[in-house]
Amino acid sequence: MLLPPIRELRARLTQPGAHAALVEEVLAAATLPAAAHAYTALLPELARAAAAAADTALAAGRPLPPLAGLPVTVKDLYDIAGRTTMAGSVLREGAAPATADAEAVARLKRAGAAITGLTAMSEFAFSGVGINPHHGTPRNPCDAALARIPGGSSAGAAVSVALGQAVAALGSDTGGSIRIPAALCGLVGFKNTQARTPLAGAFPLSFTLDTVCAMARCVDDCLSVDALLAGAPLVVQRRALAGLRLALPQTVVLDALEPAVATAFERTLQRLSAAGAAIVPLALAELAEIGQINAPGGLSAIEAWGTHQQAMQTQRERFDPRVAARIALGAGVTPAEHLAILMRRRDWIARVTQRLAGFDALVCPTVPITAPPIAELVASDDAFFKANGLLLRNTFTVNFLDGCAFTLPCHVPGELPVGLMLAAPCGHDAALAGVALAVETLLNGD
Repeated sequence: MLLPPIRELRARLTQPGAHAALVEEVLAAATLPAAAHAYTALLPELARAAAAAADTALAAGRPLPPLAGLPVTVKDLYDIAGRTTMAGSVLREGAAPATADAEAVARLKRAGAAITGLTAMSEFAFSGVGINPHHGTPRNPCDAALARIPGGSSAGAAVSVALGQAVAALGSDTGGSIRIPAALCGLVGFKNTQARTPLAGAFPLSFTLDTVCAMARCVDDCLSVDALLAGAPLVVQRRALAGLRLALPQTVVLDALEPAVATAFERTLQRLSAAGAAIVPLALAELAEIGQINAPGGLSAIEAWGTHQQAMQTQRERFDPRVAARIALGAGVTPAEHLAILMRRRDWIARVTQRLAGFDALVCPTVPITAPPIAELVASDDAFFKANGLLLRNTFTVNFLDGCAFTLPCHVPGELPVGLMLAAPCGHDAALAGVALAVETLLNGD
């Protein structure tokens, strides 16, 4: 089943018990083979209570909160009171249960969301692939013939939405963990400016880069959830495509595009140009500096090492070996070196922001490849790390910029999903949303 956009679904749920019936349908679907490994836990009592509250309010003629009784999933790195937050790892077994909900979860609950389950993820959110050797890897619903990766780290989040088991999925984005799986599964993902949404109660990967955000089936639904997570809606003005200036970087982001991605991306650029948008090539050579600025180790590895140092030194064999290898890159980096990265990054952000002045958005493929087969990446470290690097390459530029970005599906029926990324500097979320709505309308043929 595929769920319609939130506004349309809300208009349909008018009969007595409609919310309860929807939640039961979703909970049943979550146990079917197509959803294997997508969830680390189902939360039927929590979901049924929210659905019952929505049906009661509807019967009494009371106003419904924005997500009343609608199925939403939560990535298993957010605290839920009374449960141990596993963050995709067996190392969390036996840890104390959370004493309170993460702030993002609390806000979803206050909006009436029926939280149906906790979704699977790469261990400690440290991979763009979505493979998890501890709990299994959910299959990307885009291909019935071949088991492909869902993307990560918000792997189960994407699968839950793509299968129609949630109107939205709460995930996180440190280097692309919302946008990568959304792109590979044919969904819309919104990585907001980091400071817009609260990190309290989210298990950290990188305090500098982690962003609380969500994915859904359309831009409007992403904005609706963002408004709840942030505590205030963006003031969005819908834009016309005619007159938009979109920067097309010529450095890094167009390298080594898989033919299917190149075809879909070029076709989309042609449609945007025909609709009156100006696609302006921009050298943006600063993108090639990221690796040097982020050395040694990289912010994610350095800050993950700070979180996991003791476990890495005493229980490394219990980690996903590929995650452990990435965390280990942060070992031995001194506080002075960490500070130097942060200072270099601040200067880089200022320079890139200046380069993007006068543009409505940056445009590029979200990821340069389509979803590879799971088996190939499980079997080979070389194939895994090559794919992981490619998947994170374009999306990470926005996290490093402390910017905001949408991914929109730009493939056509019969093709594997391809994402189009629209991005802007820090704090430009509202303006970018107006651009994303305009581009989405074109891509949908509306």
